[in-house]
Amino acid sequence: MSTKERLDVLLVNRGLFESREKAKTAIMAGQIFMGTVCVDKAGTKVPIDADLSVKGNTLPYVSRGGLKLEKALQLYPIDLTDAVMVDIGASTGGFTDCALQNGAAKVFAIDVGYNQLAWSLRQDKRVINMEKQNIRTVTPEQLGELVDFISIDVAFISLDKVLPVAVTLLKDTGSLVALIKPQFEAGREKVGKGGIVRDPATHAEVLTRILNVAEEVGLHLHGVTYSPIKGTEGNIEFLGYFKKTTDGALPITPELVESVVAAAHEL
Repeated sequence: MSTKERLDVLLVNRGLFESREKAKTAIMAGQIFMGTVCVDKAGTKVPIDADLSVKGNTLPYVSRGGLKLEKALQLYPIDLTDAVMVDIGASTGGFTDCALQNGAAKVFAIDVGYNQLAWSLRQDKRVINMEKQNIRTVTPEQLGELVDFISIDVAFISLDKVLPVAVTLLKDTGSLVALIKPQFEAGREKVGKGGIVRDPATHAEVLTRILNVAEEVGLHLHGVTYSPIKGTEGNIEFLGYFKKTTDGALPITPELVESVVAAAHEL
């Protein structure tokens, strides 16, 4: 029997809404369907793998996360045509969906959770669903090949635990985009009420540390920007674009970090 969850909570967990309040508004407006049936009560318990859709939804991906990777693909010279990639922290599959729509040939969708990946992606033969899988134990041998591209969007774990593994899965000519989430990188004393990091100084501190961690494991910075949308509960997040090659790499300077943080706070 499938585990069940409140409808409003599940919609947020899947990245379809950034808060329960916004999910509830859509539910009460009759916009949420399970299969062909409208579900109009936020507290309704539904299976966590239920086929949910939002009527009138103009989101081009299965979750808001796809918009984050989309920005990186538009901003940086990343060509996913026929690419083999790994999506670390796949969850509902927003990054995976975005990659497929941009030409990826195969995606290893890795997540420590289960029953989260959107039904449409579960049915897609280009997607290898690796649920219940801790990225820290994944090896190139397990995948059977090195990959062209890696995307990372993880929660409740620091990227300093993920990047050293990710680099071992990547071809020498490959590239990587990581979502940097201050709420999971800053010390507890720097995370405010509701799990939100608001201080620009903390954002700069986190960004500097993670960019240097990447450099230390052989992932050189080729671009850094802010996420086009805020994370759950309104957290500012950042996108780092890395490659194994040093050709064209950017120096990690206070000026670079501060300019990105300042731009993010204008959102």
